[in-house]
Amino acid sequence: MSSAAHAEVGGHDGLSIGAVLRELQPDFPDLTISKIRFLETEGLISPERRASGYRLFGEADVSRLRFVLAAQRDRFWPLKVIRDALDRLDQGLDVPGLTEPPDAAEDLPAQTHPTASTNARAAAVTDFSAVALRRRRAVRLTASELRERTGLDAAAYGQLKAFGLLRTDASGRHHADDLDVATAAAALSRYGMEARHLRSFRIGADREIGLAQQVLEPVRRRRARGGKGADPRETETELLSTMLALHVALVRSGLAER
Repeated sequence: MSSAAHAEVGGHDGLSIGAVLRELQPDFPDLTISKIRFLETEGLISPERRASGYRLFGEADVSRLRFVLAAQRDRFWPLKVIRDALDRLDQGLDVPGLTEPPDAAEDLPAQTHPTASTNARAAAVTDFSAVALRRRRAVRLTASELRERTGLDAAAYGQLKAFGLLRTDASGRHHADDLDVATAAAALSRYGMEARHLRSFRIGADREIGLAQQVLEPVRRRRARGGKGADPRETETELLSTMLALHVALVRSGLAER
């Protein structure tokens, strides 16, 4: 820990919540002070409190917080599973699934799965393969699970839904893409962007979806009739990656001109 970090908490052996945020944000860009406080209220971390009320995080507290954040991001573990894992670690016991790759099907023991479909970890957003897209769409998250993973409060979550940025399926659950949307929205909120400011992204995405559907529908109809031609899944993958590349290039070019 740096002397500057110590100085923030009056020279005591620990970090302030702001210093912890700065230390962890390079690895967890969506992390906010409100999320750290939320995890504390859930009992997952217990930093020392000074007489003044300030939180004081020791090295063990920071390591514990890093474990929680990595379990949420890399393994899609809900808080209950993370809490159980921390209890086992505190007792010196092994944690089932902890030594397996985070995208392994057996990542979580069967009794701890929040839903059967969360066996499949959402693929990275840069992976547009048919398999990755199918796995992402198999993920089902409740509203509370989505908020747990992103640190969104009820008001921010409600606004994102009201402006159409988050959409639930018929069962009232969110897909993995909504997790990416919520994570990005939480990060953009640090720049003063609220849900109402992000509505233009929803409008633009809907227009792009319409264009993609115009291409995909004839391909799907031909395949449904048993005809030859491109595989709709491969076409969708190519369209998605190409359209996103175009979008990024246009935004990047526009910012460079200013």
